[in-house]
Amino acid sequence: MREKNNPATFWEHLDALRWTIIRIVIVLFVIVAVLFGFKDFVFDQVVFLPLRSDFVIYRFFCYLADVFQSPSLCPADFHIELININLSGQFVAHITATFTIAIVLAIPYILYEIWLFVAPALYPAEKSNIGWVFFSASFLFYLGALVSYYLIFPLSIRFLGTYEISDLVPNQISVQSYLSTLYVLVFALGLMFEMPVLALVLSKIGIINKSLLRKGRKYAFVIILILAAVITPTTDPFTMMVVALPLYLLYEVSIMLCRKAKPAES
Repeated sequence: MREKNNPATFWEHLDALRWTIIRIVIVLFVIVAVLFGFKDFVFDQVVFLPLRSDFVIYRFFCYLADVFQSPSLCPADFHIELININLSGQFVAHITATFTIAIVLAIPYILYEIWLFVAPALYPAEKSNIGWVFFSASFLFYLGALVSYYLIFPLSIRFLGTYEISDLVPNQISVQSYLSTLYVLVFALGLMFEMPVLALVLSKIGIINKSLLRKGRKYAFVIILILAAVITPTTDPFTMMVVALPLYLLYEVSIMLCRKAKPAES
């Protein structure tokens, strides 16, 4: 509930924000400190797992190949060797990977801290309406990140890592290039999966409505295709559609969540 008689001053808001940031930094530091000691697990079982020919998405395609009697669906074994060309490259890679995973794991807590910061400024009805938004935001972010990690990134790294214009030009992929591609894809798709939550919030404050999104379907589809093409480094239409289809479904979900336009006052 808002404190109308004794509203917080600017400096009190600033102090509350400062402590919110401090608590988030402390939690991130603790997670980073714990993960830093599990280097083998972080890299062998998480970061570099999509480099294996027996990764779950490849096994799934081989299963489909058996079901539909189409051996071409099963990806052939492949090998991608990463190299390091900087003196401190592997140490920096260890730090950045640990910190990135820490941020991903801390997303629910970060959103919870944001909720605690804005909650005092909301009425009880607003709290009940928007409280579940933070939970939905966490769920959708993880859903997008998992789709990227288990589907988009493996297909991308396998295609780009094994593509050759000539036998005279072998691929030598730096670990920094591999990691940056992984981070961008995971965070990009995680954020794009927040579309329904963003649409609901914008609808509640009156910026968008159902009819507006329905009229913009064809434009949204084109924009989604462009975003899918940007997100997926591969050039094949299959991978692009794998990204575009769930994003378009999320757009339709956003339409269902939005409010109807208010009738014009005469």
